[in-house]
Amino acid sequence: MKKKQIIGLVVAAALFVGVSAASVFTNTISKNLLQGSVKDVIDLGGSYQFDPPSEDYIAIVRVEGTIQEQTQSSALETSSGYQHDSTMNYIDELMDDSNNKGILLYVDSPGGTVYESEELYQKLKEYKETTKRPIWDYMAHYAASGGYMVSMASDKIYANSNTTTGSIGVIMSGYDMSGLYEKLGIRYVSITSGENKDSSKFTDEQIAIYQDQINEAYDKFVNIVADGRGMSVEDVKKLADGRTYTAKQAKENGLIDEISLYPDMKDAMSKKLGTSTFYEMESDEGILQSLFSKAESLVPKSEAQVLTETAESIESGVPMYYAEQLR
Repeated sequence: MKKKQIIGLVVAAALFVGVSAASVFTNTISKNLLQGSVKDVIDLGGSYQFDPPSEDYIAIVRVEGTIQEQTQSSALETSSGYQHDSTMNYIDELMDDSNNKGILLYVDSPGGTVYESEELYQKLKEYKETTKRPIWDYMAHYAASGGYMVSMASDKIYANSNTTTGSIGVIMSGYDMSGLYEKLGIRYVSITSGENKDSSKFTDEQIAIYQDQINEAYDKFVNIVADGRGMSVEDVKKLADGRTYTAKQAKENGLIDEISLYPDMKDAMSKKLGTSTFYEMESDEGILQSLFSKAESLVPKSEAQVLTETAESIESGVPMYYAEQLR
């Protein structure tokens, strides 16, 4: 590459960083001044805030990615994926806001942990019981396992024609490394207070203990589905063998109500509730976060990143994991 070209690229990159920083700084300052002059903005945690419209609106609650415990991001990192604590706080604020007329639950999740999935489901149920307002659900790419569980709090469930849903079940998994250790000449030693403290041995008794725990979580999941879909436990169990369903199959089996495009579903909800205003919790990421996020998008992806993202994009119906993983 010629010297002039290199200099040109460096200058262009410097200009981009400077303009981006100025733009983000200006937008942030003006936004904060405007918000401060009107009303206080409520912090939801995890760089998210609650600043709803002063008119009737429908709240969009997004459940995107793996449903799991929310992790704290550093000063230079941006939050991504499902934000559990922020979402729970968001729903609490919606319950206290009389301008809110309902929730549009947008689910694009292959599942997650039992703990967070059920906690979100219970919070949505609390919203309905406290406010008497409706929850409509839209399933995007995936609404499987934990993603399907949280949808059970909805009054009406819509799905895209290409949605993968179902996967009603629970899984606990681990590895038995004893054979590999023996082959490598490695002796594993654990000193415990009881014969079942070390679950890595996978004895018949230990497997039976964990199977009981899985069965308990599974029965609870089945009852949640039966309640949410107005079905008998027996009928749900016929469908709940862990398999996933297409949108067409799900509708035929009573697991969803309608197959629709997202804009059409929003229009139907708007007409039903008498408002065309939608709102969702806003990210309040800092200036440096925004700048580094933009800069990161300019960096070419490595082959490993491309392969990882490709593998993730073709996954579907990932089972919901039990909170206590085998170790």
